[in-house]
Amino acid sequence: MQILDAIQNLSPSSFCLPPADVSFASITTPLPFNPIKLICLVIWVYLCLFFIQRIQFSSLVPHKYKPAAYIVTLFTGPILMLILLIVDTAKRASESNVSISEILKQHIQQAIANIRSGGSKRLHKKSAIRLLDSSGRSIYDIYGHGDKKRQDNRILDLTEKVIADALERGASDILIDPKDDLTYTIRLRIDGVLRTVKELSTGTCKAIVNSIKAVSSMDISEKRRPQDGAFTAKKAGTTASFRVASAGVLNGEKLSIRVLNQNAGTFTLADIGLTKKQYSIIKNAINKPSGMVLICGPTGSGKTTTMYAMLNEIDRFTHNVITVEDPIEATLPEASQIEINPKADITFAKTLRSVLRQDPDVICVGEIRDEETAEIALRASQTGHLVLATIHCESNATALVRLLDLGISPLLLSSGLSLLHSQRLLRKLCTHCKQPAELSEDLIHKFQSKGIEYTNIFEATGCKHCEDTGYSGRTAVCDLQVITDHIKADIANNKISIDELRTEGNKKGRSHMRKEGLKTVAAGITSLEEIKRVLG
Repeated sequence: MQILDAIQNLSPSSFCLPPADVSFASITTPLPFNPIKLICLVIWVYLCLFFIQRIQFSSLVPHKYKPAAYIVTLFTGPILMLILLIVDTAKRASESNVSISEILKQHIQQAIANIRSGGSKRLHKKSAIRLLDSSGRSIYDIYGHGDKKRQDNRILDLTEKVIADALERGASDILIDPKDDLTYTIRLRIDGVLRTVKELSTGTCKAIVNSIKAVSSMDISEKRRPQDGAFTAKKAGTTASFRVASAGVLNGEKLSIRVLNQNAGTFTLADIGLTKKQYSIIKNAINKPSGMVLICGPTGSGKTTTMYAMLNEIDRFTHNVITVEDPIEATLPEASQIEINPKADITFAKTLRSVLRQDPDVICVGEIRDEETAEIALRASQTGHLVLATIHCESNATALVRLLDLGISPLLLSSGLSLLHSQRLLRKLCTHCKQPAELSEDLIHKFQSKGIEYTNIFEATGCKHCEDTGYSGRTAVCDLQVITDHIKADIANNKISIDELRTEGNKKGRSHMRKEGLKTVAAGITSLEEIKRVLG
């Protein structure tokens, strides 16, 4: 009985389990953290890491600023991406006639497409960059789908990574060629210089070559006969175009991929490194209603970019501008651009004939390759049209020699040509690591005798910003020759020679290209080693 009485006297709080009439909130121990805040923190960290990956493939952030962008994004996450989205939208709206609402609609549609493809690991990987053939099919659609395609997917992902890395580093060419029986090398031409970036096994690299040939509409079964093709890549809302050439070589097959400069359409004459005098000469030539401006230089010397820069100085709203190119490297608003296609019998000569019937004010010829194209272009410059053209040759003097060698009559050449413009591209010294150059006494004496200031001459060192090369970016060094009445008379009478042309150029104050290059050295823009490499 005593035990029963003791039990009856116990209060409900004496038990571990509360009775029903005691509220749960009154006995629950408060948690040391807020679960909602913890969930929000996890989501924020995930978004920060996700947007860091997006920054890696974004063209809005320059390559040299990406390490800083990674750090900022790690803390700001979606806020930075929202700012970049606003900047990109405003930039695209200002460069085109598309409204801001239409651009935002495209962003939303792209985001929805990425979300729908998020369930597949492969589709998620290819959202950063997509390789497309001429009909718009992706490289994955070309290879198809299936359970046994896992190995193919790895090769396709590696192919996309090679192309994305080339775009990221600003390469102009991608070379894939066999080193020996067991190894292939992948080299990138950055700022005009080749760099080996990767070595892969022969089996893996042959599969990459086949995938690029497939997306370029080339025959993958043909390994010996040279082939040509093209493909495009979409990345972060931008499109890049590529030209592909294959050839059978020792130990396998070589692939050369040219990255077309999609930013060429935004360049102006102020961006390519002209002096005030050179700018004035070119501006005067392109403001004339007729005449031919001929841009000379070897492959990779920036001729097409300079030609686009000249076209950007022309008011295309009041002038009918028609370009004939092979291929079209960049889009020019308010200009009619025609692409050459020899397979469809669309050649430079035939296209130029039809262009002359389209009431043009300015005609742009991508490249003069034969007598017929040169003759039509020169005749167009005689009949009240401004003609801009490029030609592969070493200098202004050899440009005249080549045109005469093509069979152009001296009288036609003298009456149509108004300005010769030859150029090269020099690498600019990295501003983070360049240091004053150590000059010998003989070199200092040479500079003093020529009146060149040598106290501001620098040399390359190398750092992480320039990938230990000492250089970052390029600038043009140009040599201009105005075709005066005296030179026209000598050409027409077949009295002109290379030596006479150079002498006449010196009398008219024309600067030699090497002398112009030394001016960039004296200004601390490039180095003496770069002048020697490019100009000899």
